Amino acid sequence: MATRTSIRKAPERPHPRPRTALILGLAGLLAAAGVTALSAPAQAASTLGAAAAEKGRYFGTAVAANHLGESAYANTLNTEFNSVTPENEMKWDAVEPSRGSFSYGSADQIVNHAQSRGMKVRGHTLVWHSQLPGWVGSLGAADLRTAMNNHITQVMTHWKGKIHSWDVVNEAFQDGSSGARRSSPFQDKLGNGFIEEAFRTARAADPAAKLCYNDYNTDGVNAKSNAVYNMVRDFKARGVPIDCVGFQSHFNSASPVPSDYQANLQRFADLGVDVQITELDIEGSGSAQATSYSNVVKACLAVTRCTGVTVWGVTDKYSWRASGTPLLFDGNYNKKPAYTAVLTALGGSGSGGGGGSASCSVSYSKQEEWSDRFNGKVTVTAGSSAIIGWTTTVTVTSPQKISATWNGTPTWDSSGNVMTMRPNGNGSLAAGASTSFGFTVMKNGNSAAPVLGSCTAS
Repeated sequence: MATRTSIRKAPERPHPRPRTALILGLAGLLAAAGVTALSAPAQAASTLGAAAAEKGRYFGTAVAANHLGESAYANTLNTEFNSVTPENEMKWDAVEPSRGSFSYGSADQIVNHAQSRGMKVRGHTLVWHSQLPGWVGSLGAADLRTAMNNHITQVMTHWKGKIHSWDVVNEAFQDGSSGARRSSPFQDKLGNGFIEEAFRTARAADPAAKLCYNDYNTDGVNAKSNAVYNMVRDFKARGVPIDCVGFQSHFNSASPVPSDYQANLQRFADLGVDVQITELDIEGSGSAQATSYSNVVKACLAVTRCTGVTVWGVTDKYSWRASGTPLLFDGNYNKKPAYTAVLTALGGSGSGGGGGSASCSVSYSKQEEWSDRFNGKVTVTAGSSAIIGWTTTVTVTSPQKISATWNGTPTWDSSGNVMTMRPNGNGSLAAGASTSFGFTVMKNGNSAAPVLGSCTAS
C-alpha cells in the first residue's frame, strides 16, 4: 500500500468459561446473607468497553493527563472505554528528563484514574528514537546500554503489576522497501541486538506484563511488516520474551485500511503472539469513515489472538490529526456514525446520536479476603443528573470465577468470566448519589483484581 505521510504522533508538549457452582458450605453461608448466584444470557452492551469485554477484548483510548479535569472528556472516557494508553506521559523525556532523575506524576495521574475505574493500562513506550531527552543521544555505547536497561527497569518497576501491556520498543524499522532498521542512538551505537536486550530486561523487570513491539505502516503485508515479522519469528524461535505486536493503524484516504489487514494480523498471531491495534484513527467522516472503522474492528474480532483495540484519542478536538476528524467522538463529544459502526461491529446496541444527560461512573474496592477467595465491592455513582437505571461489567481473569453476587442482578457471557450487573429492583439514583453491589471471586490461584467496564446510565 502507499506509504503514509504525516502520520507521526505529535507530542502534546511544545517540543518535537463454563460457570462454576457455589461450594456447598459457602453457598449456605451466602444464602443466609441474602446473596444470589445467577446465570443468564448477556444482553447487548451499550458502550464500547462493555461490548468489547463481552467479546473477550478491551476497547481503549489514548489519554492526556491535562484533559482529565474536563468533565466531558472524563465522563466520555469513563463511560465508553475499559483501557487507557498515556499519550506522552510515559515517554522517556517525560519520566527521565535528566539521567537517573525520574518524574512519574502525570503518568501516575492516568494510571490511578484508570485503576480506580477498573480499566486496563497499556504502557507507552520504553525505548523509542523520538521524544528522547538530549542527554541520551550524547552517551557512548557502554553508557547508553546501561542507561537503556536502567530506564526500562526503573520505569517498569515503578508500575509493576499495574500495566497490562508495555510497548517495549517502538518504531525501530524504516519505512520503504528496504526492511532495514531505523537510525537511532540505540541502533547506531548498540546495533541490532538492542531490541532483544530491551525485551530481556523488560521481562526481568515485570514478568507478568505483556511485552509488545509496536510500529506503524505495518498494517498490510509489505517490506516493513515482513521485517518485523521476521524479527518476531526469530525471537520466538530463540526464546526471546515477546508476547505481542502492536499495529498503530493510522489511516486516511491516501492510505486506507489494506485489503490484507486481517490476514496480516493473523500471520503474526500464528507466530504465537497476541496482536493489538494500538493507535487507531481514521481520517474522514460519514459512512466512509464508519465502514473503515467497522472493517478494522471486525478484522480484530476474526483473529482469536487480537486482544483489543485502542483509538488514539477521545475527541476530534484533541487529536494530533484534528483537521482530519479521525476519531469516534466529535469536538463536542457527540457520537459519530463511526461510533455506531464500531459498537455494532462489537455486537453492542445503543444510540448513535449525541447521547443524553444520563451518566454514571463506577469504582472498585477489595473487601474481605481469604486464602481461596475475596469479596469485591463496586460503587455506582450517578452523574450530574438523576438516573433511573445503570449497567456495568465486571471481568475476572481465568481461572478465577465469580461464585456469588449481592445487591444486583447479574448476567453472564459465554465464558463465565464477564458479568454484566444491573440493579436488583429500583435502579434510581439522584444526581451524585451512589449505590453498590458486591461479589465473591474464587481465586483458583490468581489474586488479580477484576476489571470494570464502563457504566451506562438510563
